[in-house]
Amino acid sequence: MNDLERIFYANTENLIHKWKHYFEIYDRHFSRFRGSDVTVLEMGVGQGGSLRMWRSYFGPRAKIVGVDINPECATLAGDQIEILLANQDDRESLRKLKAKVPHVDILIDDGGHTMQQQINTFEELFAHVDANGVYLCEDLHTSYWPDWGGGFRKDGSFIEFGKRLIDQLHAWHSTNAEELRVTDFTRTAHSLHFYDSILAVEKRPMQRPAPVQTGAQKLAPIPAPRNFPKLAE
Repeated sequence: MNDLERIFYANTENLIHKWKHYFEIYDRHFSRFRGSDVTVLEMGVGQGGSLRMWRSYFGPRAKIVGVDINPECATLAGDQIEILLANQDDRESLRKLKAKVPHVDILIDDGGHTMQQQINTFEELFAHVDANGVYLCEDLHTSYWPDWGGGFRKDGSFIEFGKRLIDQLHAWHSTNAEELRVTDFTRTAHSLHFYDSILAVEKRPMQRPAPVQTGAQKLAPIPAPRNFPKLAE
């Protein structure tokens, strides 16, 4: 059991609702921020319990921002915790949110979970996350639920959207710029981590991958496929 799980199971105050296997994932991607001046933005406030969990986990220097469509959530603000209103269905609302929170290290999308809400939020806010931050979207099982706009391999689901991000991550190697070209996502996403119901994107400034080699050639080389990039001399 990690520290985040201990905080969760010790909770007797505001309700926290998470899937059990999420805590290992959170700790894997968030632990490096503990004790720092981290700003955590969580879409979806609910009963406010998770905001207090993040405050305990990240420590006294952390700033926790909860975002919800329900104005009654404002009563859940507290020490280190700010509550803002925004609508994930409204891109202009999300753009205004960026002005209210000029710096974000970690963004957790635990909001409405519909396909359009998850895609809107990613497209509007991923670039706003710090260059070395983390964007985590959870409860992706709704991508398989028709009532939420999902369905198995349904175009427009967040899972299918995430699969296209895999292509964008590899765009450096594309031989057809019309179909797959290097984008801002390619230049800023270091890695994508898919788990049951979660996609975590680790950000880092990226440059075109450079092949390297050491040692002396001992055997005749196997002919490489045509257009295969030549290794550095």
